[in-house]
Amino acid sequence: MKNIISVNIGGAELRLVSGENEEYTRRVAAHVDTKINEVLKAGSVSLVEAAILSAVNISDEYYKALETAENLRTQLKDYLEDGSRMKSEIADLKREISRLGGK
Repeated sequence: MKNIISVNIGGAELRLVSGENEEYTRRVAAHVDTKINEVLKAGSVSLVEAAILSAVNISDEYYKALETAENLRTQLKDYLEDGSRMKSEIADLKREISRLGGK
């Protein structure tokens, strides 16, 4: 179901159509508004320039988050492979202990 949500971004009242819930959509809009306001406060740029620079900044955050997520996936995969190897080594050691007459 699509929701129509009124938000204020960069001083403009906008109506967003979203498939997400209202709270999430408002949080996203507030993030964009915050980024635009940060750029506006940092220098003398127009609202359009601030919106473009904010889009670049948000894209930068997005790609860095993707890279971090990929690094975490790789790290997790490595840990799982290490765990699997250790489990196999434990099984081998148990067999060796049994072969030597241990419990």
